Amino acid sequence: MRVSRISEKKVDVISEIPDLGLLDPLISKYKSRKGNMIPLLQGAQNIYGYIPKEAFEKLSEDTGLSLSEMYGVATFYAQFRMKPVGKHIIKVCHGTACHVQNANVITEAIQDALKVKDTETTEDGLFTLESVACLGCCSLAPVMMIGDNTFGKLTGKEAVKIIKEIRIKESQASEK
Repeated sequence: MRVSRISEKKVDVISEIPDLGLLDPLISKYKSRKGNMIPLLQGAQNIYGYIPKEAFEKLSEDTGLSLSEMYGVATFYAQFRMKPVGKHIIKVCHGTACHVQNANVITEAIQDALKVKDTETTEDGLFTLESVACLGCCSLAPVMMIGDNTFGKLTGKEAVKIIKEIRIKESQASEK
């Protein structure tokens, strides 16, 4: 049996260099503090919605923190993102209570409706789907959160309906 390689698709990505000046107040606040790495990474993510490569480099240059240590921390903790996310982050709980109540059906319905896999963002940049270990709403299982809104006792169909309603609101807002 001969194994053939699957050729990698090359995608032309045009990325904008973020305004790194936005990091200056954050760096000034934490530069000389002990244990500053996580607050700096959290602050950078709050500014950009994720932590761009250029932000890691600037933080390293301006604070003296090791680039590899920062990257190690950022990849260890699930709260940090290394790529842009959608305007609305859909978190589907897959903790024990939600799993038993068929959370997989919800995730699969959302994946089908949005044409994305877990951790991916829709082409229009509106939604990012994330499976999470627990949202702490076990009595509402199965549950999903979109932003600060929690939706419980869901079916796949109901989850997709909620997402469609958000998409409609977004398109109406952009028309104004």
